[in-house]
Amino acid sequence: MKKIAMSPSRRSVIAGAAAVPLVAILRWPAQAAEFELKYATGQDPTHPVNIRAQEALNRIREATSGRVDIKLFPANQLGSDTDLLAQVRNGSVDFFNLSSLILATFVPVSGITSLGFAFKNYDEVWAAMDGALGDHIRGEIAKTPIFAVSRIWDNGFRHVTSSTREIKTPGDLKGFKLRVPQAPPLTSLFKALEAAPSPINFNEVYTSLQTKVVEGQENPLAIIATTRLYEVQKTCSLTGHVWDGYWVLGNKRSFAKLPADLQALISREIDKSAADQRADIAKLSESLQTELKSKGITFIDVQQDDFRKALATTSFYSEWKQKYGETAWSLLEKVSGKLG
Repeated sequence: MKKIAMSPSRRSVIAGAAAVPLVAILRWPAQAAEFELKYATGQDPTHPVNIRAQEALNRIREATSGRVDIKLFPANQLGSDTDLLAQVRNGSVDFFNLSSLILATFVPVSGITSLGFAFKNYDEVWAAMDGALGDHIRGEIAKTPIFAVSRIWDNGFRHVTSSTREIKTPGDLKGFKLRVPQAPPLTSLFKALEAAPSPINFNEVYTSLQTKVVEGQENPLAIIATTRLYEVQKTCSLTGHVWDGYWVLGNKRSFAKLPADLQALISREIDKSAADQRADIAKLSESLQTELKSKGITFIDVQQDDFRKALATTSFYSEWKQKYGETAWSLLEKVSGKLG
């Protein structure tokens, strides 16, 4: 039997079996899968990335008659996002979906997709990410021990929430203590707008807000809802300051151990779930506002152009153009138009 990932301990197997109905245990042949792999995420089990990922893993198991068994580990069960990035690099985790913003700490150019106020709408996002810019980023990821398994998934446009002041104009951000992920483009963006960004791992966000280490945070609505951040925040300003996506990353050495037909099947099924997940996020963008209002969040409409213009008066765009390079920048501006 070939095992790509470390098998769970006997204790965890027993505990897991006790929680699974007998019919589920008997569905597949008694022998263990030929290929056992781990797929980790940082999101709550109810988030569309986990629902659609699990569907893909079920289809893969079904299509291979149980020969391939990929276990899903949501909600940072195997470590923080930065821990998991290290694990997928060394092969102790086989697949990991990671925000392009955090991937930028390892593959810098991936952060260009979340450049401040670069994309105005989804038409621009998908033209870039399913086109030449996405191809360029995938090529850069593939120069490392990892690779992009499928098209990029949708994390949505990010918005600013607060437990103190209301963020209506760029000036309201001055001195605002804001949690951001371990992502240089976001830290740079909010510093340019004179806020006080604090990089904090996602699994510590709720506590940091609850204890007032920071006043606010910024995330897509689906994240705000599924992680109950509405319990510790009062307002949400619809800034749409960056779009963020999730790359499903695979360990190249681990993936290469699979026969070619299984590699193709896995990529195809994860790619299908990427399309399904994108549609989920699109539908949620409206319904989540209603849901979050019922949970006590007040939404604030802002003039996005005011923020974009304020950013353009700084050195933000010129500095990031230099860091990302002419090739990536020109591919972005073909979709976004002139920046800065």
